[in-house]
Amino acid sequence: MGSHRRLVPTSGFNRGAGTALCVLSAATAALGAVPADAAPRTDTKTEVDRLYAEAEKATQAYDKADETAATLRRELGQAQDGIARQQQRVNTMRDALGSLAGAQYRSGGIDPTVALLFSDDPADYLDKASTLDRISVHQAGQLRELRSALRELAQERAEAAGKLADLEKSRTAVAAHKKTVEQKLAKARQLLTSLPFGQRAAYDRASRSGRDDVPGLSGVVPPDARAAAAIAAARSALGRPYVWGANGPSGFDCSGLMQWSYAHAGVHLPRTSQEQRFAGRQVPLSQAQPGDLVVYRSDASHVAMYVGNGQVIHAPYPGAPVRYDRVNMMPVSSVTRV
Repeated sequence: MGSHRRLVPTSGFNRGAGTALCVLSAATAALGAVPADAAPRTDTKTEVDRLYAEAEKATQAYDKADETAATLRRELGQAQDGIARQQQRVNTMRDALGSLAGAQYRSGGIDPTVALLFSDDPADYLDKASTLDRISVHQAGQLRELRSALRELAQERAEAAGKLADLEKSRTAVAAHKKTVEQKLAKARQLLTSLPFGQRAAYDRASRSGRDDVPGLSGVVPPDARAAAAIAAARSALGRPYVWGANGPSGFDCSGLMQWSYAHAGVHLPRTSQEQRFAGRQVPLSQAQPGDLVVYRSDASHVAMYVGNGQVIHAPYPGAPVRYDRVNMMPVSSVTRV
């Protein structure tokens, strides 16, 4: 499943969600592995599969909203730095003009035109064109510069306010997608706890039995150095845990693993599987080459890396470590050559 962003989440929710999804994912992996006489009803399997897919989709939405929030936080910080610098510039200019006003006062009173500067709306000063003939060319230049600075400051503040509003919206989206994941997992837990202990134990064993190597890959040659570097990184992650919302190095969700692996090849992939789908040229599955991204389901909610010989590396789900699987493990939506 699926911010150069962040590493493994450490919040209590993520740990709880991971534990719950571990049970759910184990069930999904093992439904076809238990003996026929112990297998749950078809409707139970269908419901578990549906909840798992919906939770994965919500996780991808969470990843995107969280990445957006992180970007907005950086932009807002930069905007606030710019506002501080511009405010300092305005203050310096006002101080200089204040010194001018003091000199005028000591020489016989403040010129009415300079006094306007210290009114409630000094930015409106130069709009009073009838006063321009009362000040020197130098003073007029200083006042024009101040008005320009005030306008720039107002614009920067308005842009920062917009970014802050967008950030709040993104935070709301993060919370909403998080809640969706929680709800799906709660339903799945309720469903799975209703099953006999033996079946639950079988699901747990199946979810932890991913292969750590695949025969027949030794002769596979990546098409270029970039693909080779990405595959090497993905293979180095074999056995590391699935952690929803994570992009390494200690744990990964599906799109996080792809982003992390290709970063080792000098390529920045988007954060979500839906975006990664369009991160390159799409090719038919029959023409897949090592290093290609294989995207699954019609909603593109899962992604893996093709490594040759009909195999992919991916982060399957909580409870199942990064591992190899068959490329046709679920319906393939598209194949993208980065």
